This record gives sequence, C-alpha cells and structure tokens, in this order.
Amino acid sequence: MTCGGGGGAGGALRIAVIGHLRHPVAMPFMGGMEAHCHQLVRALVARGHDVTLFASGDSDPALPLHAIAERHYDAVLPWVEWHGTARLAAFQDAAFGLAWAAIADGGFDVVHNNAMHPALHAWAKRDGQPMVTSLHVPPFDGLADAVHDHAAPWLRQTTTSRAHMAGWWATPSATASVVHNGIDTMRWAFRPRGNGRAAWAGRITPNKGTAVALDAARLAGIALDVAGPIDCADYFRDEVAPRLDDMRVYHGHLGGAALVDMIGAASVLLSTPTWDEPFGLIAAEAMACGVPVAALDRGAMREVVGDCGALGTDAASLARAIGAARTLPRPACRARVERLFSIDAMIAGYERAYAVAMAGARASSTASTVALLA
Repeated sequence: MTCGGGGGAGGALRIAVIGHLRHPVAMPFMGGMEAHCHQLVRALVARGHDVTLFASGDSDPALPLHAIAERHYDAVLPWVEWHGTARLAAFQDAAFGLAWAAIADGGFDVVHNNAMHPALHAWAKRDGQPMVTSLHVPPFDGLADAVHDHAAPWLRQTTTSRAHMAGWWATPSATASVVHNGIDTMRWAFRPRGNGRAAWAGRITPNKGTAVALDAARLAGIALDVAGPIDCADYFRDEVAPRLDDMRVYHGHLGGAALVDMIGAASVLLSTPTWDEPFGLIAAEAMACGVPVAALDRGAMREVVGDCGALGTDAASLARAIGAARTLPRPACRARVERLFSIDAMIAGYERAYAVAMAGARASSTASTVALLA
C-alpha cells in the first residue's frame, strides 16, 4: 500500500493534479473545469506545494506540466462526434494510463483528480494512493459508479456546493465535503459602476441556455454582450444566431483581459443553466467585479448568488429578475465573494481533504501490517 512521499498536514506536499483531457488547461478557457484546474495549480504552487499537472501538452506551459497527450482530445477526436466510441475510450485509457504510471513512480503524497475517467478510481484504490476527486458534474453513470464502487479510506471527494452534494448523495456522505470554487479577486477586480448592458459568458450549448438569455434580454429591453466558444454548432445556428441583433451581440470566444473587461463593465450578468449547475463559476467571477446576477434557478445558482441577484424560471421571469438585480449594490456583490469564495478558503478546504485521505492510507497500511504480523 502506497502512502506517499512523506509530506504532512500543514506542510508542503508533493501533489499530482490530473486535468480533464477534453480541452487544454489554458486561456481562453473552454469552461469552468479548465479555469478551475488552472487556478488550482497556481494556488497550490503559491501555497508552497510541489505540484505536477498531468494534462494535454497544449496546456499552459507556464504551469508545472507533465504532458500525457500531445493535444487535448477535442482537437483530434471531437466529443460531439466520438463520445461513447471505443476509439475515444482508448485515447483516454492510454493518456490517463501514462499519468498513473508516472504517479506510481513519483512518490506523490496525494493525487488531486480533476478528471472524469472512471479507471482513476480503480487504480487509486488498488494501489492505496491517497486521492481527492473534485466532482464538477452531476452523477453521470460511469463516473458515479466508479466513485461509489471504489470507496476506500484513502479516497475522498469534494463537491462545489451543497446543492451539488445533494445530487450525488441522498444522505450526507462520510467521504465527501463541500469546497466552493475560489475566485481570483485580483484578476476579477471590483468596478464601481456598470455600463447599462447585460453580459453572458460560457460555452454555447443547450445546457447553458444562451438562447434563454437572449430572449430575456430582449424582453427586458437591455443590450446583451455574449461571449464563449461555440460548443454546439447546430444550437448556435438554429437558436442563438437568429436572436442576435444590434443590441444583442456575440463577441466570439474571449479570454484573459478581454473577458474580464466585458464581464466587469456590465450592469448585470445573466446566468442561464438549463441543467443542475454544480456551481456557476462565471456568476461568482462577475460578483467579484461587483456585477449582480440574474439567473435561472437551477442547481447551485441560488446558493452562489444569494442576496446579490434575482432568480427566474424562464425567459419571462428572468427578464423581471434582470430589473431587480440591477438595483442591487455592487459593493455587496464583491463582499459576498470575498467572504465565501476566496482562493484561500478553497485551498484550505482541499488541504483538509488531502490530510484525511493521507491519514486513511496510513491507517489502512498500519492495519494491514498488524494483520500480517498477527
């Protein structure tokens, strides 16, 4: 049974972070998973930990990167065409297998798993490798089975919200804890005034509800700036493009300072998940800038937005929520993020989970030794 390289709670650890392979961990981020992973690695390094990121080779070279595939898989086997196929499964098996081989030889204290590959759970249980898995999605069948079927004292899970946790476990789980996503409040800086426009950002795909945001903005009579990668070309062509006009404008896939400027300058952010959103990173990022949020009441949106926004259930009620949200004080939005969604709080939550996983591995190893000597 592997117990890691000797780091302890409260001290520097040798940490392997495994990234999701569909997209690179690099700006402009395709979505919240990539943004979270990038920030996680940087924050762990800043905390003094020895970190290695196992991800695609086209991820940010400024990160401590160990490439396990030359390119992210959407560049060579697009998910929309290849999901569920043996070829894509083989690609991921090979890449994550390379990661696990390096981890087995690397003397890591703990693995932080940000990927969704089921085999990682089986390998960690088999090898006694302490691992904390950050769950970023609802309990999809393959991943849910892997989590529930490979329970062990050295395997822990975190969810991004209480609502997200309830989707995974009907009753509180002894193996899981809530760790909210942390916001870089230096990058997402406070803006005292808005420009009178609304903003929407994310992957343009049905479960992000871009068309709902456009309808709500039209009903509210407010201009809307839309940014994000087109993840579903049919949806963009059939549902999004026909709703664009002089007041509601698509700006492409923005990243870095351009995205921060667009969001921070807005008077209100529209967040329109049509699925049970586990967290809603862009909503918290907007609030860090002082931008109140009008959101569809799905998943964790009520928990994240709190009293710094207004909620709706469809385009018509969201249009009314836009008017209500715009009256809210911007300093209160910033204060909510600083209080609940700081990077320090996120990393502290993960460090607690690391400590529990490592302690579970040590206890299991000791028990196995005692059993052998008995």
